[in-house]
Amino acid sequence: MTDMGELQKRVENAITKVRPYLQRDGGDIELVEVTEDGVVKVRLTGACRGCPYSQITLQAGVERVIKHEVPEVTKVEAVL
Repeated sequence: MTDMGELQKRVENAITKVRPYLQRDGGDIELVEVTEDGVVKVRLTGACRGCPYSQITLQAGVERVIKHEVPEVTKVEAVL
């Protein structure tokens, strides 16, 4: 069984790696929750919120980095 606190910390560290790219375009990201089954829920803010490309950014950028850094993660979802 994975320690949820440690898992969340590792996810937050992965998010810090992608955050500068989002901020450069006027957006940001915040971690909302990491579920026991490995789903990471994030909130896109600023220019990323409502951007037509946000789903692509989430899957091709954010999810890819998080899954690479934290293999236990099964999925990354954006929540409002």
